[in-house]
Amino acid sequence: MRVRLDRLLANLGYGSRREAQALIAAGEVVLDGAPAVQASTHIQTDASLSARMTVSGEPLDPPSPLTLLLNKPLGGVCSHREAGRNVYELFPERWRRRTPALSTVGRLDANTSGLIIVTDDGALNHRIISPRSHVAKRYLATLARPLSGHEASLFASGALKLDGDDKPLTPAELEILEPTLARLTIHEGRYHQVRRMFAAAGNHVVALHREAVGRLEQPPDLAPGAWRIASAVDLAAVFA
Repeated sequence: MRVRLDRLLANLGYGSRREAQALIAAGEVVLDGAPAVQASTHIQTDASLSARMTVSGEPLDPPSPLTLLLNKPLGGVCSHREAGRNVYELFPERWRRRTPALSTVGRLDANTSGLIIVTDDGALNHRIISPRSHVAKRYLATLARPLSGHEASLFASGALKLDGDDKPLTPAELEILEPTLARLTIHEGRYHQVRRMFAAAGNHVVALHREAVGRLEQPPDLAPGAWRIASAVDLAAVFA
């Protein structure tokens, strides 16, 4: 896609169109080794652009579509309307002004850590969360009381109905690791689903961590609060 240079910079959060024009006029925008002097120049926004353009001496931020893998820390919230530290604060400040905006793919509550995908690609977001895609989510749950042994069959039955829901849950897979530690894979994304499932089985989740989305595992080198740009291989793993 080709876009005017000043609009490109504004869409990436570098400022208003007028502020972007001022950056260009001051020689702060360099493309292919030479200052870009015309704000009206139309730029091809492809994957190579960040390697070819600098703004104030720094590589241009990745253009849209941008998809990130985040290890969400405890206490982080995924909605602008919730109290607490917003996960978008973990990214560069100007990224909060990007158009299209970055959004989490689904949500993890403040007391849940682990892998979450963040993207400005609305079609990708919809595809991942759509029930038609059958993208699994895998969690590691620490429980308040020892598991009784009936939970795996209950969760796999396809008959478990949560309080307030009219429709039973899709079958889920439970692997018991220790008396109070289990790995649960679900295939839908209802509100607080994992916590509500264990509550329905007479237990309480005291710690919850998401390990994988589809076959995309949380990268082992991502510390809590760290993120990286998703690769094509990462996104393929989501739908594998």
